[in-house]
Amino acid sequence: MGLIIITLLHFAPMRLTEPQKKFLRRLGHPLKPLVTIGEAGLSDAVIAEYESTLDHHELMKIRVRVGDRLARDEIISKLCSESSATLVQRIGNVALVYRPNLNKKAEKRIRLPSK
Repeated sequence: MGLIIITLLHFAPMRLTEPQKKFLRRLGHPLKPLVTIGEAGLSDAVIAEYESTLDHHELMKIRVRVGDRLARDEIISKLCSESSATLVQRIGNVALVYRPNLNKKAEKRIRLPSK
């Protein structure tokens, strides 16, 4: 009997150029945080909500209200790495993340500048 090996592909976050980051920051400026992470940290429910919201919006703000800067950075880093999202900007408790959704219709996707 043969052995079947299943591997899960983990896509690396996009590498954004400075003009692309500037473009996304401009789009993200008026946004309100859609997901808030409190002192309890990351739970399965919070991660599921984050994933579905990111799929729908592609660009979103996350508010992380935990004790210190190191814990905030760790939570944001974990969310980005597990979801293949790119951190565009972090100011205080709020992070702006981006992940393109190739399943959306082309006219509904965020179109990044080429350079």
